[in-house]
Amino acid sequence: MEDIPEPELKPGHVKIQVEWCGICGTDLHEYLGGPILIPDKGHPHPLTGETLPITMGHEFTGRITEIASDVKGFRVGDPVIVEPNIRDNTCHQCTHGDYNLCPQGGFYGLSGWGGGLAEYAVIDARNVYVLPPSVPTDVGVLIDPLVVAWQAMLDSGYAPGQSAVVIGAGPIGLALILVLKASGACWVGVSEVSPARKAQAEAFGADDVFDPTTDDVAERVRERTQGLGAHVSFDCSGLESTLRTAIASVRPKGTAFNVAIWEGPTTLDVNSLVTGGKKLASTLGFAGVHPSVISALGDGRIKPADMITARIALEDIVDAGFDELVRNKDEHIKIIVHP
Repeated sequence: MEDIPEPELKPGHVKIQVEWCGICGTDLHEYLGGPILIPDKGHPHPLTGETLPITMGHEFTGRITEIASDVKGFRVGDPVIVEPNIRDNTCHQCTHGDYNLCPQGGFYGLSGWGGGLAEYAVIDARNVYVLPPSVPTDVGVLIDPLVVAWQAMLDSGYAPGQSAVVIGAGPIGLALILVLKASGACWVGVSEVSPARKAQAEAFGADDVFDPTTDDVAERVRERTQGLGAHVSFDCSGLESTLRTAIASVRPKGTAFNVAIWEGPTTLDVNSLVTGGKKLASTLGFAGVHPSVISALGDGRIKPADMITARIALEDIVDAGFDELVRNKDEHIKIIVHP
């Protein structure tokens, strides 16, 4: 914890007094083994120009305190959620709406330009969305894992009313259960080892929860889907075993969709795809889906249940935040921090 100068407003931006910031799995990886995405000394981020140390936190909400003169559509006091993507706005991906895939891209709270684990942040107004009265700022923090899940659902080719299986019931897996059920999925199965997370998956609306240490998950999925397999599977674990399960659990011409960030390369039996005409696909982050998720939260289609498992003060973030997640990771879904 350090005292740093309060950030100054600049054109095209708004200043936000942070109310809540979530601790993401990415933050935990940076804490334990970083720098990974955070730019190391001698390797400044191409857009921010910054290196260690940076202010962390990329899942945050707050209230607008200042607005640049060239920014319209906001009022001082507005409760807002920050979309953390940083992009160059000039490359092919950015100009075609896929700014989450910008080759120079980054994130507030990981790449520089401030973050949510602080009292104030100055953010590009294009990255700021006003929350409706029905979504308080603590619940608004949950939008970040929900938009990751929503983007994965869209990019997977899943269609409302189809069946799906989620491999791994961590925060993103649980978010996928919520968005799939909100979309009208006819059946959502989950594969998970941890007893605590299995219970969470059931509470979040999974139709069936399987234990891969005792169940043949792919066979159990086929039993629940007229012998065919799910239309789509989502691997949220990033292990060779879970990728195999994701592929085996989908029907012919189905899609196994990778949502996880892998710690290293893997081997793949391509014939497991070819023999069923199956597809393997993936995505990164999100682009342009915040309004859809905010709307679904606002009208009650997505009910985040008990995703928030602890609320802590910023000064307690090491012991009650990062170290607590190391000690008791399976007991928590989302710890949120108030400056």
